[in-house]
Amino acid sequence: MSARGKARNRALDVLFEAEQRSVSAFDVLRARREKTDQIINPYTVELVEGVVSQQATIDEFLETYSQGWTLERMPSVDRIILRVGTWELLYNDDVPDGVAVSEAVALAKVLSTDESPQFINGLLGRLQQLKPSLLA
Repeated sequence: MSARGKARNRALDVLFEAEQRSVSAFDVLRARREKTDQIINPYTVELVEGVVSQQATIDEFLETYSQGWTLERMPSVDRIILRVGTWELLYNDDVPDGVAVSEAVALAKVLSTDESPQFINGLLGRLQQLKPSLLA
């Protein structure tokens, strides 16, 4: 797995833990730095900061374009993968759009249900098509 792939995975872990424990993702990052010898990749921090700073807008896009699915109804891991994938797709110009989508799908294949990769691919693919109007 590439360094960015590991960073995505770690960001997903941090965001998931924060949501499950109802604490700040920054508190989770701080605790990991203080209580382990785990080195936090700068891209992990960038992903966490990006998702947290844009979460309201990202969640609005996900709610609007996920046909028949509310955020609360989605499995937690899918919701976090979608947030990370959406942030990379819409707000990180260093990651090609296709890579953002395929990396999110790859995470879903490993971490979620059999149906999740197709759902995530479809929703992020739709956001990719709408990207110019979403960011206008």
